[in-house]
Amino acid sequence: MSRGQDCLIVRTAQVSQKNYTEKREERMLRSVGRGLWNYRSVIFVILIPLLLLPLPLVIRTKVAECAFVLLLMAVFWVTEVIPLSMTAMLPALLFPMFGIMKSSNVAKEYFKDFHFLLMGVICLATSIEKWGLHRRIALRIVSMVGVNPAWLMLGFMSGCAFISMWVQNTSAVTMVMPIVEAVLQQILKAKELGCNGNVNPNLQLYETDMKTESIKKTISNEKKPDAPAENFTCVEIQTPPQSDQSDPAQPQSDQSDPAQAAACAPAVVSRSQQDLMMCKAMCIGIAYSSNIGGITTLPGTSPNLIFSEYLNQIYPECNCINFGNWLLMCLPISVIMLLLTWIWLYWLFLGSDFTFLWQCNGVQSGKEKAARKVIEEEYKSLGAIRPQEIFTGMVFLLMVLLWLTRSPGFMPGWASLFPHHSGYITDATVALLLGFLFFIIPAHGPDKKYEAMISWEEFQALMPWKVALLVGGGFALAEGAKESGMSLWVAELLMPLGDMPVLATVTVACIIVTTLTEVASNAATITIFLPILSPLAEAIHVNPLYVLIPTTLCTSFSFLLPVSNPSNAVVFAYGHITVMDMVKAGLGVNVIGLLAVLLAVATWGVPLFSLDTYPEWAPVLPGFNSTMP
Repeated sequence: MSRGQDCLIVRTAQVSQKNYTEKREERMLRSVGRGLWNYRSVIFVILIPLLLLPLPLVIRTKVAECAFVLLLMAVFWVTEVIPLSMTAMLPALLFPMFGIMKSSNVAKEYFKDFHFLLMGVICLATSIEKWGLHRRIALRIVSMVGVNPAWLMLGFMSGCAFISMWVQNTSAVTMVMPIVEAVLQQILKAKELGCNGNVNPNLQLYETDMKTESIKKTISNEKKPDAPAENFTCVEIQTPPQSDQSDPAQPQSDQSDPAQAAACAPAVVSRSQQDLMMCKAMCIGIAYSSNIGGITTLPGTSPNLIFSEYLNQIYPECNCINFGNWLLMCLPISVIMLLLTWIWLYWLFLGSDFTFLWQCNGVQSGKEKAARKVIEEEYKSLGAIRPQEIFTGMVFLLMVLLWLTRSPGFMPGWASLFPHHSGYITDATVALLLGFLFFIIPAHGPDKKYEAMISWEEFQALMPWKVALLVGGGFALAEGAKESGMSLWVAELLMPLGDMPVLATVTVACIIVTTLTEVASNAATITIFLPILSPLAEAIHVNPLYVLIPTTLCTSFSFLLPVSNPSNAVVFAYGHITVMDMVKAGLGVNVIGLLAVLLAVATWGVPLFSLDTYPEWAPVLPGFNSTMP
C-alpha cells in the first residue's frame, strides 16, 4: 500500500471520527435541550426567586420583603408554572419567615365572608343545573326573541348572560352551548336536505364521558384548554339511510380547515360561507355574553366578590357596596355591552344588512323553520315544570329579593329589624341560609325514599375550591401589604400621578388590567392590582371606588384568546371558530366594554357611590394632591 493511500485512509478515518463526534454532540445537545424544556417549570420556579432574592437581602426592610412576596406571586400567577391555588399559599409560608405576620394571623385571611357567599350561590347553582331549570330559562328566552339568525343570536346571548349573573361564567357556557350546537346543526341539516324545513324530529343531545373529562380538564386549568379536535358535546342527527353521514365512525370528507370541523362526526354537514359565519358569530356571542352577564351582580363572577371582600377588609367602615347598588351600577353596563356586542358580531361575521331590525315577521325560511322546530322540540322534551324546578326558582327569587332589600340605601331595609346587630348580617348570611335549605328540603314526595334537593357530592363537584384558595391568598397578601407598610410606600410613590386628570388615570389603569387579564386568570389579575390601585387612589386623594370599580369590571373583559378564560376555551373546543376570529371580535368588544365602564363611572356612578367626594372611611395621607373627578 502506497504512502498516499495510507494518508487517504487516515484522513477518511479522521473525518468519520469528526462526523461521529459532531453527531454525538448534536444528539447530546438535543437531549439536554429536550430535558431543559421538559423541566422548564421547575427551572422557572427556582430561577425567579433567585433573581428576586436581592430585594429582601440587600434592602432588608419589611416593605422590600413584602414586595418580594408580591412580585413572586404575580410572576407565578401570570405564568402558572405551579397551580394558582398553591401560589396563593405563599403568604402563609413566607410572611411568618420574614416576620411580617404570624402564621395564625395569616391563616385567618384564607376564609372570609366571601367564601360563605360563594358557597351559598354554588348551592343554588347546583340545584339549577341538577333539575334543568337553566335549560327551561334559556329556551324560553330564545323562543321569545324569534328564530331569525340575528334575533336567535341575541336570544342565546341574553339567556347565557342572565344565567351567568347567578352561576359561574363557565357553568353558564356549558349549560347553553349544547342547546346552541343542536340548533346550529339542525339548521345546517335543513339546508343539506334542501332548505325545505323538513327537520329531523329524532335529534338527540348527549354528552359523552370523554367530553365530560375534557371540559373538566379545561376548567381545572383555565389557561391551558384542550385542543379543539374531539371529546365535547355531540349532536347526533339520525339521518336517512342513504345519507353520506349515516355511519358515525365515517371520517369527515373535508379536513382542510379545522375551524370548519363540526362538534362530532355524526353531525358533520357541508357548510357555505354564510353558514360558517353564522356558527362563528353564535359561538363567540355565547362566550362573550357569559363574561358580560357575570359583571352584573356581585356573586356573578370571582373578581366582583374579591373586590367586595377586599373593600370590607381594607376599609371596614365602607358600607356603600351591596347587591342592590352594584346591580344598579352594572346592569346598564351589561345591557349596553350586550347590545353593542351583538351588533358588532353581526356586522363582523354576517354583514352590514340591519334591515331585520325594523322588518315585521314574514314568511320563515327553511333555516328559521328548522331552528324553531329544534327549540320547540327541546322545550317539549323538558315536559311540565316539576316541583323541584318550582322550588329552585322560588329560592332564587327569594335570594335576589332579600339581597336587594337588605340595605337598599334610599330606605331602611330588613336588616334594620336587628338594630342591636348592625352590620352583622351580610349578603353571605342570606346566601348561606337559603343554600342550607337545599340540603334539607326533600326532592320527592313521601311515597319515595328521602333525597335532598342536592347532595354534598353534587355541591362539591361545582364548588370552585381553587378560586376559594386563590382569593384567600389575595386577602393574605393585601393584609401583609398593610402590616408591612408597603401600601403606604406605594401610595407615596404614586403621589405624582395626582397631576393627571383622574379619568385619564382610571383609563390607563383599566387598559393595563384589560391587557394583563388576557394572559392571566381574572381572579389572579384583580388580586394583584387591588393592593396597588387602592393606595393609588389614596395618593391622589380620589374616592377609592372611582378607581377600583372600573378596574374590577375590566378584569372580566378577557375576550381576545381561547386561553383568556375557561368560557372561551369551552366554546373554542366546539371547533367552529379560530384564534384569529376571537382576536378580531375580542378587540372590538374590549373597546366597547372599556367605553361603557368609563361612561358609567363618569355619569350614573357618581351619585350612586358619591364618587365626586373623598369619603370619610378612606385615610387622608399627608401632603396629598387634591384632585377631584
